[in-house]
Amino acid sequence: MSRPTKEKETWREKIARLSNYLFPERELILRTDGRLTYVRFTQRLQLSAVFVLFAFLGWTAFGSFSYVLHDKIVEAKDHQIAGARLAYRSLLSEVSEYQKKFNSITDDLEENHSLMLGLVEQNASLQQSLKSVETQLKTTEKERASVISTRERLKADLSKIENEMRSLAGRNFSLKGNLNSVESNLETVISERNKALMEGTQMRRDLLLLENRLIELQASERDVVQQLGERASSFISSMEKIISLTGLNVGHLIDAETGLPKGQGGPFIEANPDGLPADMLKVNLTTLDSQLSHSGALQDILARLPLAAPLDSFYITSGYGKRQDPLNKKWASHYGVDLGGPFKSPVFSPAAGKVVKAGWNGRYGKFVEINHGAGISTRYGHLHKVLVKKGQKIDFRTKIGLLGNTGRSTGAHLHYEILFKNKSQNPLKFIKAGRHVFKE
Repeated sequence: MSRPTKEKETWREKIARLSNYLFPERELILRTDGRLTYVRFTQRLQLSAVFVLFAFLGWTAFGSFSYVLHDKIVEAKDHQIAGARLAYRSLLSEVSEYQKKFNSITDDLEENHSLMLGLVEQNASLQQSLKSVETQLKTTEKERASVISTRERLKADLSKIENEMRSLAGRNFSLKGNLNSVESNLETVISERNKALMEGTQMRRDLLLLENRLIELQASERDVVQQLGERASSFISSMEKIISLTGLNVGHLIDAETGLPKGQGGPFIEANPDGLPADMLKVNLTTLDSQLSHSGALQDILARLPLAAPLDSFYITSGYGKRQDPLNKKWASHYGVDLGGPFKSPVFSPAAGKVVKAGWNGRYGKFVEINHGAGISTRYGHLHKVLVKKGQKIDFRTKIGLLGNTGRSTGAHLHYEILFKNKSQNPLKFIKAGRHVFKE
């Protein structure tokens, strides 16, 4: 325990020695009209003055440095700094008042010192005024204590102001960081907005380019679609013409083929273009699709029509309609045509279909009936031999039998009938129409 005490006393001695060396007691001798005046500056008074001076200089330097360094930042808090400046000015005025008091006290001390010198020279007078001098000294001590307390209070106020300035500087730095973050975010948003605007402009350009290309494509494809439509219309017309040569109604054939539901109707409202790019091309394509569908239906019907002759070579021995019966010589209705040819000549199917009857059929002799669809069927009588069976599916130009003389017949020939919805048709019209088809 003695060693730390010794070290503490040694430091105190060093501090005391340094204070005595730097701030020894000094006297200022003033001579006026032969009169000497002594002004005494004690060590404590010098230390107090130096401390106050350094504190004032440090506070001034710190305030100046903070003001110069954070000039632009503090501008945003002018109203707060204005209050701090008012407080600072108030403190400066108080310090000025205290300095005035200190000067007054110093003057009083000088006056007292001169009085003391006078008392030394005039001992009697000094003894008489000793009490008043003591009273003045006590007053001076009180004032000095008041000055010290005021100085301490000023120090506390100064420290408080410094803390407030530090807090204000910290808040300013925080605000600056937030401002930098906001500026960075704003720059990011602005760059993204500019990027979006550029992309939108590019997309509008691309859209305009695509619209122009679509318009050009529409212009180039319009002629192609028109040509295809014209070809389809011409093809449809030629097929309808061929069908009309057979004596059949095209609409009835299509209804029989497609089997569309009946009872349809309603007002006709033409579809108008929607105003979008390639709208006319859509309308033309829709029309072309309708024409192609109609053309496909007609082609399917033509494929089912028996337009080919059932014999490779033949001659007509009896036509279609009213005739004189070859056996009893009476007038009768003939619902087919008799085609003469070499005995056992091959008989072919004029169109694809399905055999519904095959075998002996009374006066027809050996008989074959084929259903071609769309309500169309063909019959073949007086065959020498039947080469197909009931239910068999056959193709175009399939050999179905041999020309013969069975049944009610006067010689070798083929009785050939064509029916549409069980109503007989003139087979010669079909054969003549078929000649147009096979020429093309």
